[in-house]
Amino acid sequence: MFPVGIEKEKALRDKLERLGIREKDIEEKFIRSQGKGGQNVNKVSTCVYLKHMPTGVEVKCGSHRTQGLNRYHGRVLLYKKIERLLKKEESEEEQRIEKIRRQKRKRSRRAKEKMLQDKHKQSQKKRERSSVSGWEE
Repeated sequence: MFPVGIEKEKALRDKLERLGIREKDIEEKFIRSQGKGGQNVNKVSTCVYLKHMPTGVEVKCGSHRTQGLNRYHGRVLLYKKIERLLKKEESEEEQRIEKIRRQKRKRSRRAKEKMLQDKHKQSQKKRERSSVSGWEE
């Protein structure tokens, strides 16, 4: 059904089944994508819109040039969204996103000053090591 490996498709079906998501509960529409892709994107409806009727969760996936890949990845996104909704706990994906957000956060003024002081101390040590005057053997 999807242009991915048989193992990937089977794994997705198993995940959807475990959460109780059935294909007949998913409303699927195709719309035109945006962004890169040239004439293909402008003429063909490759973006997929999925709505899980029992939960009301909606997903739109248009990141790939082919409709089949977007259908597959749309279902993966739908699965992740419903899993988060049902389990009410932080999933691995949310933890990863939060970690990246913390890493990109601006440093406070105090942290910047402390980092610069440490760098200055280190450079001072190196300067003292290299410039030993009057030392000859």
